Amino acid sequence: MCLLLALLVPIGAARAKALTWGADSVGGAPYVFQDPAHPQRVIGFEVDLVRRLAALLHRRDQFVQTSWDALIPSLNRGDFDIAVNGIEITARRARVVNFSIPYYACSETLMVRRSNQYITGLASLRGKIVGTLQDSLAQTILTSYGGIHVRAYTGQITAYQDLLNGRLDAVLMDAPIADYYGKPFHRLKVAGGPVGHMLYGIAVRKADGQLLRKINAALLKMIRDGTLKAIYRKWNLWNVQTAELFKKLSQRHSGELAKFTRMVKAHRTWQQRLNDYLRDAGILIRYGLPMTILLSVLSMGVAIIVGLSLAICRVYTPWPMAAMARIYIEAFRGTPLLIQLYLIFFGLPTLGVRLSPFVAGIAGLGLNYAAYEAENFRAGILSIPQAQMEAGLSLGLSRWQVIRFVIVPQALRTCLPPVTNDFISLIKDSSIVSVISMVELTKVYGELAATYYNYIGLGLLTAAIYFLIGLPFVQLSRWLEKRLPAS
Repeated sequence: MCLLLALLVPIGAARAKALTWGADSVGGAPYVFQDPAHPQRVIGFEVDLVRRLAALLHRRDQFVQTSWDALIPSLNRGDFDIAVNGIEITARRARVVNFSIPYYACSETLMVRRSNQYITGLASLRGKIVGTLQDSLAQTILTSYGGIHVRAYTGQITAYQDLLNGRLDAVLMDAPIADYYGKPFHRLKVAGGPVGHMLYGIAVRKADGQLLRKINAALLKMIRDGTLKAIYRKWNLWNVQTAELFKKLSQRHSGELAKFTRMVKAHRTWQQRLNDYLRDAGILIRYGLPMTILLSVLSMGVAIIVGLSLAICRVYTPWPMAAMARIYIEAFRGTPLLIQLYLIFFGLPTLGVRLSPFVAGIAGLGLNYAAYEAENFRAGILSIPQAQMEAGLSLGLSRWQVIRFVIVPQALRTCLPPVTNDFISLIKDSSIVSVISMVELTKVYGELAATYYNYIGLGLLTAAIYFLIGLPFVQLSRWLEKRLPAS
């Protein structure tokens, strides 16, 4: 027993010494990404950096997969000890986390299609559609410049794919991202010189001051002994900006380093917070609400038209067409809406069909919900007594005329409640189109929440707006139910 306890204590101690770190390995080259030869492990220059850092701290590193836009909230929630994923040191982020001394310096790279001759820098981007990474310095630069239609992405490769497919005029991202995802495409080229200047830092919770001091000391050692330079040369990332940064850091006193990286979080009064919410509500209503309503209404229109056609095919057409309608319904009901959106937006361009995010969103939502509306309409049609069909035919009406003027109007009245219910669901599901860079209510919420790290307050505000969107349509449905004859 004593021997067993003696063995368990070192094991527990070893586990306690793990340095957990969060990053997003999905399409994250050259920072953190899955090894193509061994997908179960991650590689990248930041993987090498953290492993060496953990060794200097006499701890083992433990990677935690986290989406890029959730790194700071997850860090503060305690999901891992540090966040290392090309996180730029900014005053806004420094309000909620502490940053280590910078470990890498670079700029932004603007890329366009090789055939493009009129975009030569930021000044020529006015009126153009430019893609970038969400909540990045590049997005801040583009937004503050003015006159540029900025399309923010949560992934890196999709922006360059949209540039190749003609959905974007240009892409502005960090130089390492451009080196690994943009420059390999021969149909793309760099436009103009470097844009801006950024410093990457390791994010640490405000309460972990001791860990921050140890990390800074370890990074300084890696800078002075050439470890970091060797890592960057290995990944072909060594540049003049980083060389100048390391020269300055090596000469600074530790007190100056602490002053450089430590920023005090400003206290905000309740009045200031209320003003912030009023400002954010205005942004949500102005930039997100109109697109959500338009997208939902048009998508539901497509769903009703296609769904009614499918229902009529299932009930009144010969078996081949009825079978095809049933296959459509089961296929769209049996597969995730998100996969369908990806196939429409990212898959169709490989077949030569390129749809804008707006058209792709309408098509994805409309065709998906058409399968559900088809079953609602079929139930409504079957609820109408067969005698009405026979009575209409006996009066000299054609089969189509009976369906159009007798059966369908009564079926629509019967189906109104479930169709309204599906429309409310579609309004909420319209948030999914944010994955194809559609700027609607949820997309605006995500950008605001990532900017101010306020997921609770802004989330409740956005949820309230979704709730209020549905209320008028519920009242309209009830009004129509009273106005339309029951039979």
